[in-house]
Formats: sequence, C-alpha cells, structure tokens
Amino acid sequence: MSTAKMIDHTLLKAEATKEQIVTLCEEAREFGFASVCVNPVWVKTAAEKLKGSDVMVCTVIGPLGASTTAVKVIESENAIQNGAEEVDMVLAIGLLKSGEYEEVEADIRAVVDAVKTKALVKVIIETSLLTEEEKVLACELSIRAGADFVKTSTGFSTGGATVEDVALMRRIVKDKAGVKASGGIRDLKDLKSMVEAGATRVGASSGVRIMKGEAVLDGY
Repeated sequence: MSTAKMIDHTLLKAEATKEQIVTLCEEAREFGFASVCVNPVWVKTAAEKLKGSDVMVCTVIGPLGASTTAVKVIESENAIQNGAEEVDMVLAIGLLKSGEYEEVEADIRAVVDAVKTKALVKVIIETSLLTEEEKVLACELSIRAGADFVKTSTGFSTGGATVEDVALMRRIVKDKAGVKASGGIRDLKDLKSMVEAGATRVGASSGVRIMKGEAVLDGY
C-alpha cells in the first residue's frame, strides 16, 4: 500500500470554512489520499467534490463520546446518506471508566449495525484519557462489537498518538481490525514510526507536508 493510501487527510476544526474543505478535497485528489476526514456538516460538500475519485469521505460522530447511542446511530445514518463511507465514532469514555462495559459494547455495536456494509466503523478510544487496562478493554470491546478499526485519538483531547499505544492496540486486535494512529503526526518520520508499530491508517492534517517530505527523501 502506498503512503498516500494510508492517510486520512483531516480537517476537523470547528472554524473550518467551505473554501478550506474544498481545498482539502483538491489536495486529497492530487495526492491520492485514502480519505478526507471532515465534520458531519461538510460530508455532503466533500462527497460532491470527490465524486469520481477513489478518495473516500470520512466523518467523526459523537466527538466527545458522550452522545446517547440513539443520537450516534442517527448521526451515522445521516452521514452515510450525505456520502460518508467511513465513520469514526468516539467510544463512550465515561461509561468505560465507570465499568459499564456491556453498555460500551452495545453502543459500538449499534453504530456498526446501523451502517452495516455501507461504511467502515473506526472506534476512537482516546488513549490519552485511559489507563493501559482501559485501553486493552476498549480494543477488546470494539472487536467484539464488530468495529473495523480502533483509533487512538480525536486530536482534540490531552494527547495524541504514541508509538507505545499503537503497538499495544495492534497487539490486542491482532489481525481482526485495522489500527488508526491520529493526533500529532506531522511528518514522514512520525508516520513511519506509527506504521512500524502496527498502524494501517494515519489521520493527519499534515498530509501534504508528509507527502512532500517523502518526495524529498526519495530524491536523495
């Protein structure tokens, strides 16, 4: 798999404008990224701009993980109707920390069942907020619920992806799911370290910089 096809070209800032989303899509087409990852309000715009390309549209639902399951399901279904092909859902972090493991699994499964074959589901476990034991549990629950990926971070919490967390996640999910590293990946060196640790996808707002860095490195 090419480096570009491992990158979700990401713009999730609340103040992102339509012009910036259009630019994001144009860059994704140019470099051949796996997807663009945008907030739900921009899914339809991104789908229109990427029509005819092999770049997918990804969105994040329940950005704090604290929405009710019913809301997460509706948001996921709406995103798919608008053109999303991948859904990154945030784990119900508070429930996990409260020991409500059945509820956490059911929350994930409800989204997985809602999108079925229409979209991939990545579960953001927000590693910076979890103990090692909770990270293991989050991965195990995600797999049991049928998720396609586990993902490190939203990029908006207290920390992003680390090599150690990616390696732990890969060790737990084995070959049953992908691992997406997200948060703080700014250059090709960062990306390569995450891939070596077991990541199969990387979320980054620096996709263009990463690819240009690759081009420079390959030229020497």
